[in-house]
Amino acid sequence: MAMKPYRTLLKASEDEFIVNKSRFIGHGCPCETEEEALAFLARMRAAYKDATHNCYAYIIGPNMGVMRYSDDGEPGGTAGMPIIEVMKARGVTNAAVVVTRYFGGILLGAGGLVRAYTQGAAIALKACGVGVMHPTARYLMEIGYPMLNRMDFFLKDEPVRVEDKTFTDVITYTLVVRCADEEAFLARLTNMSEGTVSPLRYEELYLAWPEEDAP
Repeated sequence: MAMKPYRTLLKASEDEFIVNKSRFIGHGCPCETEEEALAFLARMRAAYKDATHNCYAYIIGPNMGVMRYSDDGEPGGTAGMPIIEVMKARGVTNAAVVVTRYFGGILLGAGGLVRAYTQGAAIALKACGVGVMHPTARYLMEIGYPMLNRMDFFLKDEPVRVEDKTFTDVITYTLVVRCADEEAFLARLTNMSEGTVSPLRYEELYLAWPEEDAP
């Protein structure tokens, strides 16, 4: 089956806010399996065991095949569902979000809770950053020293990432390019080098590319 792009979180992070003296902390984490999502939830519960609630949602699978959420004692439908709806609206999968609440003594009502947990999920996603996991090809490419400046100038405007560059008797680049950009990039490389550079494709994998860089 062909690999397809999907959105996920770029890193684990958190942010917080206060509503009517209740403190809300939105945490997010990329998770490739349900086991990783549950492990993240366990870490948050342990770290915030004195909190009033640790409500959560997680979505797993490139096709969002696994979706779970919990209100963790809040009135039904006011916490876990708003969290997962924020994730679904952003198209985020392979990710978990926990919104921790320290009750401040003032009841928020059902509408207030929905707004607060929606905001908690939204700030968690913003803190983590959303990226697109694209099918990506990794290449090794060797050039001679006379071509170094020309190659670097060429690559800086190409949709590639140079992961490594080593200098021995030749210069060896390790670079990645989204599979969607691969054919056109190789054609331009061949044209620029007049067919003298033949990169070796040795791996295909998912890599996160910032959402604003996505085609």
